[in-house]
Amino acid sequence: MGSVKLQDRFGRSIDYVRLSVTDRCDLRCSYCMPKGFRGFEEPKDWLTFDEIERLLGIFVRLGTRRVRLTGGEPLLRRNLPELAQRLSALPGLQDLSLSTNATQLGKHAVALRAAGVDRINVSLDSLDRACMQQITGRDSLQPILDGLMAGKGAGFDPIKINMVAMRGVNDSQIEAMAAFCIEQQFILRLIEAMPMGSTGRNARYMPLGPVRERLAARFGLVPQAMELGGGPARYMATPDGRSSIGFITPMSQHFCATCNRVRLSVDGTLYLCLGQEEKFAFGPMLRGGATDAEIEAAIRAAIELKPQQHDFNTQPDKIIRFMAQTGG
Repeated sequence: MGSVKLQDRFGRSIDYVRLSVTDRCDLRCSYCMPKGFRGFEEPKDWLTFDEIERLLGIFVRLGTRRVRLTGGEPLLRRNLPELAQRLSALPGLQDLSLSTNATQLGKHAVALRAAGVDRINVSLDSLDRACMQQITGRDSLQPILDGLMAGKGAGFDPIKINMVAMRGVNDSQIEAMAAFCIEQQFILRLIEAMPMGSTGRNARYMPLGPVRERLAARFGLVPQAMELGGGPARYMATPDGRSSIGFITPMSQHFCATCNRVRLSVDGTLYLCLGQEEKFAFGPMLRGGATDAEIEAAIRAAIELKPQQHDFNTQPDKIIRFMAQTGG
């Protein structure tokens, strides 16, 4: 295997793979998946655990240091702790994390932690039961909170709460969420909605700059330079340094110049950018007898396709696929 690490044509080191293990979900969040959607990938087209382990092993040999398990809802994939254990054992992988809506986390938290998952991110857009029902399409708040506390009990640290801020939907509840996360010592990350598919374009985008100022004044937040994971959030800390709040601003203050990630969908399609169409299908190679050397060459060629930045601001109608199809 070559020793040169993955770097795109803009000089960015690509060391982070977000791996979707299923495009299915037990919720229907209004900004992510259309109600009544049935166009899921057939299970026969899903990468098997053996195929995932082989492909991710090559990525790790090429310098991937972080892998995040995503979906859909990844905990709907059977035997996920087994896959986590296999990936966490890859020599050179430094960080294995999981994004989840936590509805199923109570059943799997201990096994996932034992399998080598280091950190979890939990999607939680409100602490109001009716608001969560409106956003997710079901009465989901209590199962999520139960799962969240199971994750805390299993020893995941840190636990990040991802809250998509939406004007007129949950913007009045941001302070309550911040207070809850500070009390529980979770890391709150506020996210601007992106216009991915019809769901994303209808998500009532709001810029986070004014929210940042409001929370800084309310909780005495100070800028924090320390990186918390491999993501694009810009963090502020509480005065005692025990809690942090991050702001992910792909629309008002994008972070494309430092993007270090690619997304691998459940069928083995590598997406090079959330906001562009460049992609590369690894499924046919994995099932067509390709050698590791050929797959390595294909990975390097695919990384060359990574665009300089998204066009969400200038072409909000460009991306037809929605978030769950790409992988979170």
